[in-house]
Formats: sequence, C-alpha cells, structure tokens
Amino acid sequence: MPVWDADQYLKFQQERTQPAIDLAARVRLESPERIVDVGCGPGNSTAVLASRFPEADLRGLDSSADMLETARASNGEIHWFQADITSWEPDEKYDLIFSNAVLQWVPDHQAIFPRLVSFLKPEGALAVQLPSHFGSPLHQCVVEVSELPEWKEATTNARRRLATESRSFYYDLLAPVVSQIDLWETEYIHIMESVEAILEWFRGTGLRPYLEALPDDDQRVRFETELLARYRDAYSTQANGKVLFPFRRLFLVAYDPNQGSVV
Repeated sequence: MPVWDADQYLKFQQERTQPAIDLAARVRLESPERIVDVGCGPGNSTAVLASRFPEADLRGLDSSADMLETARASNGEIHWFQADITSWEPDEKYDLIFSNAVLQWVPDHQAIFPRLVSFLKPEGALAVQLPSHFGSPLHQCVVEVSELPEWKEATTNARRRLATESRSFYYDLLAPVVSQIDLWETEYIHIMESVEAILEWFRGTGLRPYLEALPDDDQRVRFETELLARYRDAYSTQANGKVLFPFRRLFLVAYDPNQGSVV
C-alpha cells in the first residue's frame, strides 16, 4: 500500500466523509455492541460510526502509523490499533465490520470479502464502500500518462495497485455466504474550486502509488504537469469558475446468514 499522509487526505474531509455517513445510515442493525472500522484512516469515518452507534464498543484498524496518530488525536476514547487487513485475526467477532474506501487497496477480493464475513457475530453485518471511478477521466488520464514511454516501466506496479470489481462480482461472491445483500451506487458531484483542486484531491489517494514509483521530485512535477493538462481538457469550468467533479462509488451491506433482528 502507498505511504499515507493524513494531512493531505483530510484536505477534502467533507467530501471523503459523506460516503461514510451514507453507508452507516443504511446499516440496518438495531444496537450493534462491537464495531470495527477497517482502514479507519485519520478517524473521520470512525467518528461517523461513533455518532451513529454511540453505545457500541468501537475500534479503528489501519496499517498506517501516520493515520493512526491523527486518529488518536481526534478521539482518545476509541481503541485504535495497527494491523494489516490481509493477515489480521480478531480476538473476538464483531457485530459490524465497516470499511469506507479502503479495500480497493487490498488484493484478492475473492478471498478477503468472505474472510471478513467470517469475522461477524450471528446477526452481524459487513458494510463496505469502494470507489468506482475507473472509467472516469480522473483515472483514465493518470493511466494514459503513466503509459507514456518516460514512465511506463516505473509505474507498472502502480497501474495494478487498485483492485475493485463489478457489482455483480460482489453479489455472486457474497450471496452464498450471507442472508441478504444491499447494493447501490452513488455518483457524487463535487464542486471544486479549479481543475488544480481535482489533482490535489487525487494526490491524497489514487495518485500516490504513481508518484511514489517515480525516482525524484523533478519527474513527479513533470508527471503531474502532464496529468493536469489532460484534466483541463477533460473537466470544463462553470460560468462562476468552479468545476463539477463527478465521482462514483459502490456500496454494499451484507448480513450474516444467521441475521434476525435487523431494522
């Protein structure tokens, strides 16, 4: 996974937190006792869960020490811990396993999603949000730039880093092991100050593997300059100078086979 910068990530905190609010609102559990926020980042999504389920024993898991440091500063009462999602073995099962915009960084969804379901208590739920922007100019332009001769070899692994499948993939994967699946997609239209702000947004997440793959700052600047030129062609400016930035996300809530008292 890339090296995460909590300050960079939180430059667009409102936009990044709204999907967590929407996902938590759709979880139909009456009073989950034990919740873990898998890939909690700087704690913004965990704060949503604390508000939605104030009586729960809430924990935040992340692989980044920088993110966890910011999370701990935001709320010292929550149990924050560092772990790798792919090898994490919880000491107890959970009523709700929540993951907002994280699992796209984790390979082998064929294995990881059923594995997370296996960590649920009876009547528990797995709630996941994944970016679904891979057909958009945001993603396609960075792939095109990375495939230019100057950077193609260095960025080979970066192009393979993100892993998100289709909605039908997740349905077919989970339907045999859960009792019910809620699936939906939302396209958020973010109002950005400029095209440069779109680049700044992506610098905090999906652009990181590409920039980290380049050997020096000079190459990173040239890579971003080329990318920004393509974004200017792809995203038009409104009459007031703002830029409309669509961003699609996939949501799912899967309920344990033994679920009974969902509301």
